[in-house]
Amino acid sequence: MTTPLRTFGRLVAACSMAAAALASPAAHAQAAWPAKPVTIVVPFPPGGGTDAFARPLFALMTKNTGHQFIIDNKGGAGGTLGAGIAARAAPDGYTFFMGAVHHSIAPAMYPKLDYNIETDFVPVGLISSVPQVIVVNPQRVQARTLPELLDYLRKNPAKLNYGSAGNGTSHHMAGELFKLQTKTFITHIPYRGAGPLLQDLIAGQVDLAFDGLGSSAGHIKGGRIKAIAVASDKRAPGFPDVPTSAEGGVPTYQVSTWYGLWAPKGTPKDVVERMQAEMRKALNSDELKTMWTGLGTETPNLWGDAFGKFVGSEVKRWGEVVKASGAKMD
Repeated sequence: MTTPLRTFGRLVAACSMAAAALASPAAHAQAAWPAKPVTIVVPFPPGGGTDAFARPLFALMTKNTGHQFIIDNKGGAGGTLGAGIAARAAPDGYTFFMGAVHHSIAPAMYPKLDYNIETDFVPVGLISSVPQVIVVNPQRVQARTLPELLDYLRKNPAKLNYGSAGNGTSHHMAGELFKLQTKTFITHIPYRGAGPLLQDLIAGQVDLAFDGLGSSAGHIKGGRIKAIAVASDKRAPGFPDVPTSAEGGVPTYQVSTWYGLWAPKGTPKDVVERMQAEMRKALNSDELKTMWTGLGTETPNLWGDAFGKFVGSEVKRWGEVVKASGAKMD
């Protein structure tokens, strides 16, 4: 004879099984991340430094996981347009944002940003950090060393110009910092990304640039532009013949262009951790280590909260540089 208590127990068990069955598809989908293509918002046009590191990294992650990681270039407004789009994306683990040092400069340059890089994103990790490099069009600028360039600039103030990837980008502020520290003047010409800038530098439409070594590397090796110095106290991996700014007589001029990955605020923690695991696997592969060396960088190891704190320190540092230089939107 079935007692009421036994019947109630069977009913509870049946309900529990039904609930588990309903929950299992979602749990399975989350466990199988990525279960569909993942979009990586790159806030600059193709051909710049962000692109130079994003494409090989996520191509290898596509190969490793069997699921597509798609680069979505959203250029404009010095990288802030794409950042705003990424910040408003659904935090479902299928949209990430690959930004750069530019995004730690933007808060001081753009008073009305529609996002906050420190509070509207989850910091995932650092992808690379390369020194800025002073590059010139060899037909327009005859200087071959930093001392020669400084001598020319001091004798010919305002005669040369420099291009940047846009107002408020690291190219722009690296140029302004250089002018402050060397007491020289060079006219600033902003572009919509490092790709268009480099095209015009190679074509001779601008004289020089303060570029991230990653995007200039191929053009330097191909002889299309000339590297005067890297903005560092040590020579860059893969470019042992390019002197440092310290060797050129400006030891305080040290600037790096770094690239990192963020997720929209609210992205599940386990998805972020899986993204980090896949990134570690790719970044530590012989394939990418060799490629990173060729682009002038080493494999970084800065993740999560530590990366977030680093970004916060960069926001403070560049805010002080913007204030001291008086840089404004051109």
